[in-house]
Amino acid sequence: MSAADPQLRQEMRDLVDRICADFPDEYWRKVDAAREYPDAFVKALTTTGSLGALIPEEYGGLGLGLGDASVILEQIHRNGGNAAPVHAQLYTMGALLRHGSAEQKQRYLPSIASGQLRLQAFAVTEPVAGTDTTSIRTTATRRDDRYVVNGQKVFTSRVQHSDLMMLLARTTSRDQVSKRSEGLSVFLVDLRQVSGMTVRPLDTMVNHETNEVFFDDMEIPPDTLIGEEGNGLRYILDGMNAERILIAAECIGDGRWFVDRTSRYVTQREVFGRPIGQNQGVQFPIARAHINVEAADLMRWKAADLFDADQACGAEANMAKLLAADASWEAANVALQSHGGYGFTSEYDIERKFRETRLFQVAPVSTNLILSYIAEHVLGLPRSF
Repeated sequence: MSAADPQLRQEMRDLVDRICADFPDEYWRKVDAAREYPDAFVKALTTTGSLGALIPEEYGGLGLGLGDASVILEQIHRNGGNAAPVHAQLYTMGALLRHGSAEQKQRYLPSIASGQLRLQAFAVTEPVAGTDTTSIRTTATRRDDRYVVNGQKVFTSRVQHSDLMMLLARTTSRDQVSKRSEGLSVFLVDLRQVSGMTVRPLDTMVNHETNEVFFDDMEIPPDTLIGEEGNGLRYILDGMNAERILIAAECIGDGRWFVDRTSRYVTQREVFGRPIGQNQGVQFPIARAHINVEAADLMRWKAADLFDADQACGAEANMAKLLAADASWEAANVALQSHGGYGFTSEYDIERKFRETRLFQVAPVSTNLILSYIAEHVLGLPRSF
């Protein structure tokens, strides 16, 4: 099937709609309040094969393109849900599919596709380095027949609900490489078989099950290395472009959810004997939010098409993420303002989605860092850091 098949994408939307029908607002409200992992929803989605969307059919996956997979995440958000508990299994797949060995693919992909294994943890960010990935301090030192990992990661989400974890660590110290982007390596760690790793949950304003992770002489076998030692940053960037595109799709879903909910509410809500949606002062912000969401969606598709064609898409992926994040945040503010006091109550779900979509201004990459990237790499302006 073509990666740009409209019928396929509609089928994926319909599939997600049917799943989400069993997990209405009340479900998401409950797990958010309890800060619980939405295990029932994840299991239901897994049974459809959706989390193996990018895995080739020869390994039991759906063999879809990134654009098709992005529809899955968009539609979860369009239904008022949250794809954060599952999205890493899609965006981390790029490093394994494009750079993993034949043995690694055969060992893991069929079990991931069937749902027997979860690949949801992505350990890159560190407390000191932040978005300066080349400055990470976690090391993986080769000792005979193993690597020994020491260091710390932060904002490592879903590690308590994942069987596998993608780990970026420095295998050659920074002072021994000619470029700071060199000497970094990616490992696919089987969390069921390691010791020397401590997980400390973090309380955050959104229900993302995120953690600090500490490595103290954690030993992993050499066959966990993905690709060539020292070239890991390049592999991770493949995943990061996919991540930006998929997150943009989530933002599009959020934006459409906000616009739909708000349009319905202002049509039904009467003040002074008339629907508040009859007033242009209420109409215009909603209309503008809708326009910006739809415009951002165009860049999302441009980026996805380039990614699926295996063409350079760093600029487009970053622009899609920024435009979509801005559009969903604008729509969230319009929704909260239009609902008035009711928007702050949990029963209307606006405040929950408001918190969730606000995250995308900061993560997985901040809007300021995207602007810096575009200024330097697209416009040719002097490097600012």
